[in-house]
Amino acid sequence: MLKAVLFDIDNTLILYDEARFLQSYFPMLAARFKDIIPADRFADKLMQATLVMHQNDGSMTNRERFLGAFCQGADWSRDDIWSRFENFYLEDWDELKDAVKIPDHAREVFGDISRKGLKIVIATNPIFPLVAQIKKLEWAGLGDIDAALVTNIDNMSFCKPQLGYFQQICGIIGEKPQDCLMVGDDPANDMVAAKIGMKTYQTVDSLDHQEIPLEISREVIGKNTEGIPSADFKGPLACVPQAVDILLK
Repeated sequence: MLKAVLFDIDNTLILYDEARFLQSYFPMLAARFKDIIPADRFADKLMQATLVMHQNDGSMTNRERFLGAFCQGADWSRDDIWSRFENFYLEDWDELKDAVKIPDHAREVFGDISRKGLKIVIATNPIFPLVAQIKKLEWAGLGDIDAALVTNIDNMSFCKPQLGYFQQICGIIGEKPQDCLMVGDDPANDMVAAKIGMKTYQTVDSLDHQEIPLEISREVIGKNTEGIPSADFKGPLACVPQAVDILLK
């Protein structure tokens, strides 16, 4: 019996060209560190630390893993470094919201699922602090949804596409994988949840967005989706309630 629906955010609830987005994101964030890291080195340092975080094994939070890698070899206060990141997301992050579009009928989808009494989980890759994830939801017009869990850098100790990420979610919300539906656009990062028994819905709203694979994505998951089952359902975000109805029968 279906008990919970998990939603990715990037190119699922908000649509954008990832490469173009990062062309603005990196310089804006680098400005917060210009007194300690040369601007031409910041992006590489950030991406390498993020890659280390993607390989987290559950032994510590993603924030601890990230800061350990980011600060390695430097005499920096981790509290100061983290404060710089947090202040960026609090004060500057919203400047990027005009780069995203919203798929049709997102609020109706969440309203339908809530009325059915199902748990809603925002299962976006937990590489950002909670404030950044919430603001992304606000960009999608979903800042007020009642979510059982919003995964973020502080409450998770795995990243996508590790199966431990999905297992950790199930442990937190108290539901079995077979009672969950994972909704997302990415075969490797999202549909991989099928490997632990989750039902899957692959959204197609982002297909008209030009996406240039990032180096970190290639290093973490490559383009290999071998062994990942095909999605149980495939279509626009707006049709997720129809899949939910099928699973509830």
